[in-house]
Amino acid sequence: MDFAYSQRVGALRTRMRDFLDTYVLPHNRAWAHATEAGRYPTEIMEPLKDLARAEGLWNLFLPALRDDEPGTRLSNLEFAPLGEMIGRMPWSAEVFNCSAPDTGNMELLHLFATPEQRARWLDPLLAGSIRSCFAMTEPDVASADATNLQTRIRREGNEYVINGRKWFTTGALHPNCRFSIVMGITNDADGASAHERHSMVIVPMDTQGLTIVRNVPVLNHLAVEGHCEMLYRDVRVPVTNLLGAEGAGFALAQARLGPGRIHHCMRTIGQCELALDLMCERALERRAFGRNLSDYANIQDWIALSRIEIDQARLFVLRAAAVLDREGNKAAKIDVSAIKVVAAQLQTRVIDRAVQVFGAMGLTNDTPLAGFLGWARALRFVDGPDEVHLRMIARNEIARVRKDFGSRALYYTPPQGG
Repeated sequence: MDFAYSQRVGALRTRMRDFLDTYVLPHNRAWAHATEAGRYPTEIMEPLKDLARAEGLWNLFLPALRDDEPGTRLSNLEFAPLGEMIGRMPWSAEVFNCSAPDTGNMELLHLFATPEQRARWLDPLLAGSIRSCFAMTEPDVASADATNLQTRIRREGNEYVINGRKWFTTGALHPNCRFSIVMGITNDADGASAHERHSMVIVPMDTQGLTIVRNVPVLNHLAVEGHCEMLYRDVRVPVTNLLGAEGAGFALAQARLGPGRIHHCMRTIGQCELALDLMCERALERRAFGRNLSDYANIQDWIALSRIEIDQARLFVLRAAAVLDREGNKAAKIDVSAIKVVAAQLQTRVIDRAVQVFGAMGLTNDTPLAGFLGWARALRFVDGPDEVHLRMIARNEIARVRKDFGSRALYYTPPQGG
């Protein structure tokens, strides 16, 4: 498999690097100070979005982007190196309209929206004039098994009535967040298939009965855009807000999560690359016991292992991206599950090494490492915990071998005679 960057992608990488260095990075400190104070700095973000769109660095994540829609259509494989670069400054994803959860929601709406839903919700998302959130996880059940979800979506005439509690709804406090896509039970009749009971509906954020209960801290960090606990109490929306078909919630979730997971992995690799660069710089400039840290064998081992592991993960992500492009989400699901586990554990190891090289400074907000380390731990739950993905991979391997069970008997060499 050839993963060399095409001439087009090479040019886009150069443009992206120049844009980040020239326009985005100079705002990094101001952004950090504003968000640490609990304020989302739209006065920084909105002009940068205008610039990115003018530069053609817009909606880069959507392979199905139509010619009449704003942005630059790229395959998953083409987007991968750009996703890495965006990942070095996580807040910069919105600059290019490539931030979660909007990317997943745009994927969903692109596939399943009615013309009316497209005009009201998708077009503004593609234009970057609004943001959105996605409400699936619930605090009262083990949401890793989505059949456990308990939120009820009951039809009454021409309306759906929603009752339930969600949490870790990312982006709900963003000043431009205008709607949530909510997953819940529409069919709880006896005998209904566990995977055909749930549906998704679009709920405007200003709908009566929808309440943001709190912004949930993640590893003692409070995201300014929110990872929110949300209460839906007799929330009424028209039946025209149904996304796709009733009972198709699981199919929609899988359509949404495949690309979303690989985007997380791309950004993770970018963060690990930055951490490795910072680790090397720190090792070169810092002295202990009369020598530079870079002279110590254990530090050199950490640097070398990080280089090897990042490159391994990158190749795996590129392969998964190629399968997604060539064969679709279903064919790529095992590869995507695998890279999700690999990327999260990679980031945990690499960032931990970088923090150790930095010493106490690595625990502070003076570098991005503490934030990256917190995100690495969270990533082992985001879009499904490691254990769920490992179970899926193992079941796939067992099924593969079961198809021709016993065919490997000739590889055994029992002793002759007796």
